[in-house]
Formats: sequence, structure tokens, C-alpha cells
Amino acid sequence: MPGVEARGFDSPDETRTPNKTKVDVVRMGGATAARMTFEPGWKWSECVKPVVGTDSCQVRHVGYAQQGQIHITHDDGTEQDIKAGDAYVIEPGHDAWTVGDEKFVGYEFEQKAAEEYARS
Repeated sequence: MPGVEARGFDSPDETRTPNKTKVDVVRMGGATAARMTFEPGWKWSECVKPVVGTDSCQVRHVGYAQQGQIHITHDDGTEQDIKAGDAYVIEPGHDAWTVGDEKFVGYEFEQKAAEEYARS
């Protein structure tokens, strides 16, 4: 394994495309990262839930928001907006949706989220 490795998301190892969702996955050096793009009008419970079949998103997300904004509602009652420039941690048990007319682009570094998000 090389001591340094860099890869671009424009040539991902895998792409998943549920409704209004695009997940580009890059694997290197035993790590996995994902670029998640959610179009305006995206809502987890409408676009991804039919693919995964759980009542709420059961993936832990650790990432950085590059563009746009999403609103998170957690099963424990907490709510949070995540906007461009924010680093974030979202624990399992939530719904989310884009806010406004701009797509949301986030980069995720939690390996399980990158490997499993929006996969049936």
C-alpha cells in the first residue's frame, strides 16, 4: 500500500442513485469516503426509505457540508439545520430533507455510512 494516495470523486468506485440522490463512493488505503448529493425536494423518508426499508435512517454520518442546506429531525426530538461550511455528526435514527432550491453536497468520512448509505 502506498504511503500517500489521493482520488477524485469524479471517478468513483461506485455510484448509487435513488430518487433525487447521488452517492459517489471512493475506496483507498482501507478507508471509504462518499460524496452525497441531494437535489432540491429530496427527503430521506421519500427518496431513500423505499430503498433501505427502515422507519428512519439508521446510519451514523460524519462529514462536511460543501453546498446547500438540509434539515435533520432525530427520533429523540432534536432538530438541526446543516448548511454549507458545517462539519457534522448525525447519529442513527433520523429523517432529513433539503432546504430551499439549492442542492446539498456533503462529504462523508464514516466508513459504514459511505459503504451502506442508500444501498438495498
